[in-house]
Amino acid sequence: MKKIIFLLLFCLPSLAFNNAHKFYVSTTDIEFIEEDQTVQIISRVFIDDLENLLKTRYSETIKLGKNSETRNADKFIERYFTDKLQITINGEKILFEYLGNTYDDDLVKCFFKAVGVKTLNTIEVKNEVLLDVFEEQQNVVHITRNKTIKSLLLMKDRESDVLNFR
Repeated sequence: MKKIIFLLLFCLPSLAFNNAHKFYVSTTDIEFIEEDQTVQIISRVFIDDLENLLKTRYSETIKLGKNSETRNADKFIERYFTDKLQITINGEKILFEYLGNTYDDDLVKCFFKAVGVKTLNTIEVKNEVLLDVFEEQQNVVHITRNKTIKSLLLMKDRESDVLNFR
């Protein structure tokens, strides 16, 4: 009897985790830097998810990765994020510039910057990254202003939300 209980308590849960289940999530950090009147954005997405999407949407030849990135991949990444990530601050949509990306293990980090943002009282974030591909996709967004951090969880039926910093 003890052997059966041992198997149920210890072995069965570990077998359940061996069954590969993909977790679909991205993380975006948005930081308002008042002294510079800038908004810095870093978005982290799994390389394989973004690569597959870019191949499907733009070109079968796109490759992402530290040592294998296709020469024009930046243009497609910029185009996709410009379409799928929208930020409105104090009622005005901000335009951000794509600065490039880096690779960290199985993630691609995409960097963006917006200038000329004087204050941040309210922010609306619409993040549809990968939502059109994966039903289970969740996009976590962290917004920092004066060391205050607020977060959003955006998903299929809730692509955008508003935060108030007043």
